Parts: sequence; C-alpha cells; structure tokens
Amino acid sequence: MQNELKLNFDKIISLNNFSDSQKKIKQENFNNYFEKGLPNKRNEDWKFSDINQIISKNFDNLNFIVDQNKIFEEKDFPLEFEHNKITFVDGKLYDFDFKHEAKDKILVDQNLDLDDTVYQNTLLNLNSAFLTSVSKITIKKGYNVKKPLILFNYLSDGLKSSAINSRVDINLEDDSSLCVVNFLNENSEKNFINFRQKIKIGDNSILKNYSLDSNTSENIKYFNKDINLSKNSHLEYFILSEGSKFIKQDINCNLDDEYGSIALNGIINLENEKHHEIKTVINHKKENCKSYQLIKSVLNDKSKGIYQGKIFVSPEAQKTDGYQLSRALLLNESVEFNAKPELEIYADDVKCSHGSTSGNIDENSIFYLMSRGLSYSESKKLLTNGFLNEVIEKISNEDVKKLVKKLSGINV
Repeated sequence: MQNELKLNFDKIISLNNFSDSQKKIKQENFNNYFEKGLPNKRNEDWKFSDINQIISKNFDNLNFIVDQNKIFEEKDFPLEFEHNKITFVDGKLYDFDFKHEAKDKILVDQNLDLDDTVYQNTLLNLNSAFLTSVSKITIKKGYNVKKPLILFNYLSDGLKSSAINSRVDINLEDDSSLCVVNFLNENSEKNFINFRQKIKIGDNSILKNYSLDSNTSENIKYFNKDINLSKNSHLEYFILSEGSKFIKQDINCNLDDEYGSIALNGIINLENEKHHEIKTVINHKKENCKSYQLIKSVLNDKSKGIYQGKIFVSPEAQKTDGYQLSRALLLNESVEFNAKPELEIYADDVKCSHGSTSGNIDENSIFYLMSRGLSYSESKKLLTNGFLNEVIEKISNEDVKKLVKKLSGINV
C-alpha cells in the first residue's frame, strides 16, 4: 500500500499546476505521513479508536486519485424549510445557490491556500498532501445570513475504496452571523473520507454549526474541525452521529478573546457494530469566556461509543465558566462505551466542572410504562427518545431541530 500511495502522490503533483511553495508544503506533509503512518492506539488521542487497524481491516487498498468524470445523482433531502445551498461532489465544490441573500455579502471561492504547518497529526498531513483545492466561505462584515446554509456532500455513483481528502473553511467577519448544516448523502460503497475545516468567527459574530451524520453507510470518516472565536463571539455546535460505520469527530475550539462563548452538544446513537467517537478540546485563552458541553450516547447491539473531552484554562483566562457532561445509555451487555473527561486549569478564579456517567436502562421505568399499556419495545423506545431529546431541545434553530428529530426518529 505504501508504494501505491507514493505513486498516487507523484501523480497528484504531476497532474495539477501547483506552485513551488505549494509543492514544498505538500511534500513535507507527505514525508511526515509516509514516515509515521496512520495513528494507532499507542497515540493517546487514538487509544479507543485505532484508525490504522480500522483502515487495514476495511480496505485492501485505497485509491487516492478520484476520477472527476464520474457521475452522481442529486437526490432530494427531507428539508421542509427555505435554505441556501452549496453542493460538493467527492469533496470538491460543484455548485452554490444563495437565492435568499445579498450576493455581494457572501463570497465562495476555491483555491489552494494551504498553511505551511507540518502537523503532528498524520491524518492532517495526508489531507494537506492530497488536497487539490480548498473551498472557502466568507460572510462579509455586518451581514446576517437570513436562511440556513446547507452543505450537500455527495459521493459519485460507483465510487468505492477511495480516499476523499477535502477541506471547507468558513470565515465570519465582524458583526455577522450564519447557520450552517453539514449533510452527507452517500452511496452504499465503502470509502475513507478525511475532512478538514478551519473556522474563524469574528468579533460579535455568531455561528450555528450542525453536523448531521444520519445516513446509514459503510464509510470510514475522520472529521477535523479547528475553530477560533474572537471577542464577544458565540458558537453553537451540534453533532448527530449515527449513520456511518466509523466516524471520529475531532473538534478543537479556541476562545481567543474575552466574552466568547461555546455551546457544544451532541448525540451518539448506534446499533449493529458501528464505532463512533467525539473528541473535543476547548481552550480558554482569555478571561470572561464560557463553554458548555453535553454529549449523550445510546448504544445497542455490538456498537462502540467514545467521548473524549478536555477543558483547558490558561493563566490569562480568569473568570472562566466551563461545563462538560457525558452520559451513556447501554442497551445490552455487548456494547462498549469509553469516556475520558479532562480539566487542565492554570487560573485560580474559575468555575469548571466535568462528569461522565453510564448505565443500563431503568427496568422499573419499563415496567411502569408497560403497566400503562405499552409494549416492552415501545417502552424502551420512549425512554431512549426522552434521554436523547434533552440534547436536541438545545438546538436554537427550530427548523433544524425538527429536521434532527425527523432524521433520528425522535418524536417527543
């Protein structure tokens, strides 16, 4: 596989008109990946999800060059509200439509604006090495986007055993706002999706970001989000994690200036042998910032769920208010749940807490509901829906809230 990978990389370089500086960045990232390989359980961040073993088990070989002549079928999504949209096919920008907005206030472009960092995370090395374009969405200063922006991500028909390395950056200038929903519509074949995103939220700006993995697929995914918040900015981030065979959401948030705030909530809802992980790091760098995290998991069959969450408070981040809670509901003895909550605090005037609980469904509650006329399966469904609905109710956009309930089958 290593020899094939090198041939793929050489072909990427030869087929695209990269500048000398871009080639240098790509080569350095490729060399670091080629030397170290995929992360494995010896890496602390990957102790619960050995991506090296997962890739080896699911793929005999991976193709890193995707035929852009493949066709795809655009399908309807269950959206019952007005929205803007951007369509991506196999990780590349295909089309966009902002019919509800002032066109001069939103900029969508595609370039190869790579940074010159060679990361320790070799999946980021892989992403930088094989990217052929970076898509960037910019919301201009003072503009509030009126309707939600849906990012439709398609995989072309027949695509299989392919590695899709893509990057979509978002930049909110000062005094702006955006609601964005990430939607992946996939074929049934097995592919590896390595997605990276850098997000900047300007002064007094608000981003509502909803990441919805609901469509059942055999795909293996790694999502890396690096988010920077400026003064008096706010991030609402929600994750629905239930569709893919494997996915790791790796989210790093930096509160870079005072009075920033983050509300990060998520659901892991799994069956069969699915394996999902959410990993978050909230870095409080300045004073008077707040962060709130609530992750709930429901695991059935032989599924595996993981939550790793860390709150870091620097010495300059006095008057920090940080909260983190993970709760898991285990529906049988074959499931596995791992949690690793962390606090690392270097300031003395702070209010921080974290916690993690896991347990079986309450049989007394089941008995009570059955005594009221429900079947065992109906009782269990009602209890699990109520357990997850607490997180869904924290979604502030009512249209998106209804959509998430519809996708997850929760009607409480």
